[in-house]
Amino acid sequence: MTSTAEVRVLLVDDHPVVRAGLRAMLAGFEGIAIAAEASDGRAALKELDRLSALGEPPDVVLMDLQMGKGMDGVTATAEIRKLPAPPPVLILTTYDTDADILAAVEAGASGYMLKDAPPEQLRQAVLQAAAGGTVLAPRAAALLMDRISNPGTALTPREVQLLELLATGLSNRAIAKQLFVSEATVKTHLVHIYGKLGVDNRTAAIAAATQRRIIRPPGGNG
Repeated sequence: MTSTAEVRVLLVDDHPVVRAGLRAMLAGFEGIAIAAEASDGRAALKELDRLSALGEPPDVVLMDLQMGKGMDGVTATAEIRKLPAPPPVLILTTYDTDADILAAVEAGASGYMLKDAPPEQLRQAVLQAAAGGTVLAPRAAALLMDRISNPGTALTPREVQLLELLATGLSNRAIAKQLFVSEATVKTHLVHIYGKLGVDNRTAAIAAATQRRIIRPPGGNG
C-alpha cells in the first residue's frame, strides 16, 4: 500500500457506464481513490506498467470477469500475478458459477465479489484486499468450503472445464484436442463427472451442471 492512508484502486470494466458508477461510488468512500481505469485486461496491464513507472502502483485491482472481445479478467489476473510486485486482484462480476469462481481463484485472485453486493460490503472488500486479506462472496466461500469438506464428491477444476466444453457441443475428440489429452482421458473424466452429478449422459450432465450453477447456461456469455 501507499505511504498515505488512501487505498488506490485500478478499476477494470468494459462497460463505461458501469465504470462510471463504480468510480463515483468508490470515490465517495473515505480512504479510497481511483488510480486509473481500463476497459479490459490488456489495458489494465498497460496501466499497471504506467503507474509503476511513475512510482504510484495501485493497492488493489478491481477486475471485471468478462470484457467483450478484450482480455478477460481471469487471464489478466494470471498475468498480473506474474509481475515482480503484483497488487491484489479483487474480482467484481455478475457471475457466480463454480467454473468462474474456480478459474478466478486458480488464477490468483485475492477475492471474488458480485456486483449486486451492498456498497459498504464492496468498500470493506477493497480495504481488506488491500490489507492482504481474502474476500469472498457467500456463494464463493460456500463452494470453496464444500470442496475442502467433501473433496471426493466435488468436481475438480479440470472436470468443470470439461463440462464447459461439453456444453458448447464439442465431441470427445475435439475436447481432447483442446485440453491436450487423449480421448480415453476425456471418457474417463466423463465417467467421473456423471457419477458425481448422478447422471448417465451428456445432456443430463449439462442440464444438472447448469441447474446447480456449476457452469453458465449453454450460449451464456458476458
